[in-house]
Amino acid sequence: MYDVLIRGGKLIDGTGATGFSADLAIKGDTIVAIGNSIEAEAHQSIDATGKVVAPGFIDLHSHADMSFFIDPDADSKITQGVTFEYVGNCGISFCAPLIGEAASDLNTRKAWYDTDWSPDWTSFSDFLDALEKTGSNINVATQVGHGTIRKAIMGMDTRAPDSGEMKQMQALVSESLDAGALGFSTGLSMAPGYYSLAIEVFELVQVAADRNKLYSSHIRDSSTEGPGLFVATMEALEAGRRTGAKVQVSHLKANGPLRGRSSDLIEMIDKAQSDGIDAAADVYPYVSASGPMSGNVFPRWALEGGREQALERLQDADLRAQIVNGLEQAFEKFSGPSKIAIANYAPDASLEGKQLPEIASQMNCTESEALARIYEGFDAQLVITGMAQQDVDLISAAPSVAIASDGSSLRSTGPLSAGKPHPRSYGTFPRFLKRVRETNLVSLEEAIRKMTTLPAERLQLTRRGRLAPGYFADITIFDPEKVIDRASFEDGLQFSEGIQHVLVNGVLVVNDGETVADVSPGQALMGRFRR
Repeated sequence: MYDVLIRGGKLIDGTGATGFSADLAIKGDTIVAIGNSIEAEAHQSIDATGKVVAPGFIDLHSHADMSFFIDPDADSKITQGVTFEYVGNCGISFCAPLIGEAASDLNTRKAWYDTDWSPDWTSFSDFLDALEKTGSNINVATQVGHGTIRKAIMGMDTRAPDSGEMKQMQALVSESLDAGALGFSTGLSMAPGYYSLAIEVFELVQVAADRNKLYSSHIRDSSTEGPGLFVATMEALEAGRRTGAKVQVSHLKANGPLRGRSSDLIEMIDKAQSDGIDAAADVYPYVSASGPMSGNVFPRWALEGGREQALERLQDADLRAQIVNGLEQAFEKFSGPSKIAIANYAPDASLEGKQLPEIASQMNCTESEALARIYEGFDAQLVITGMAQQDVDLISAAPSVAIASDGSSLRSTGPLSAGKPHPRSYGTFPRFLKRVRETNLVSLEEAIRKMTTLPAERLQLTRRGRLAPGYFADITIFDPEKVIDRASFEDGLQFSEGIQHVLVNGVLVVNDGETVADVSPGQALMGRFRR
């Protein structure tokens, strides 16, 4: 007898192959049979007639590092059909290692969510042990962040590391990867990543390459020409050429004045592949981004030494004028201040969801001065609109580009419901499926490959990302004619529709469109020796 038997659906196995009608049988956490009209009894039978049966979606770019400790249900992700999250992106591994100033990013995140949760560990190994013990509705793996490592050893210094500091950073990266991190990430457009020279990055990427681990790069720039977007992309690819690492260019985009240049980015990655570099990218299907004010608009020089020193500079009239001028210049990247809104601001929730010109009018000051005042209160989370749909579509359609959220695991109630978050945390994958249905951007089979087999291959996951006997039963069943995102910038906490059933390791976590209570079948995947 099978545990679960899925009957009558259209199976799209994740490889890009044409879908076909078949039944699928599950025993324990594993797919054991696929075939026409499987005649057998099962403890649970699911009628998938008129639905697509696909591998569970893999979110290759998530920032849900601490979410599982606050609320392990991962409702915003499983209701999208996501069964696996890869965290620790953009150079920030919020939860480890927590040494010295490395905890500052976690503390900011805690303030956004207004939670008093605190970790009882410092090492990456202990973090992974805690993650495994916590349990979740979703599978999760993590990487170690360059910014976190740099803060642990050098704080917010703008200089290059000396030889001793470099050895310490290499040792921390080694320790984290050997503990079970699946990769190494950088966030080179934000402090302290942008203080590092390319040679520092290459030496640390080499540590990951020596262990055959993925290197994910939030590149230095996405909105300026010359020594901007294209040089930044070349730096990420050069890391792969020099070290042999697998390179993942995170949330590939062409912002602001570079809208319309996405084809050049794809050509760069294609050329790197032809030169023998194992390079790929990911993208989220929105024209708006989101991130902390300090990492997106605040002048880099003003953040030297950390937030306290930045606040001291804002008290100096001359330095404040320079900072405000720098903020004014940042608007050019996104075609003006009207493209910036506040997503999360712990000191004053009334600002959340408002665009910057409205806030400036309330404060009776310029938009740049308003941002300076906001930063004095706290490092706000922003939503910034700077991309064009044609670029998002072109990047999304490229064969080597996976679909990923750049969001988190959130919930409509409790601490994880704070602010006016970007809708990608609730809507990324159904939004892409809707876009494919409406525009024929790619075939449905190719769309699913981009959310399953492709990210699984980038992470070298075994027995995941595909529907086949012997693979783990991470499965999403959806209505291809009705799947749609409902989350918006006005209300980013709205569940998507059309995802009927989701199984994680053979256990239903979404049944008939509703989340299932009191289950936690997810696994913490650590290193290649773990399943």
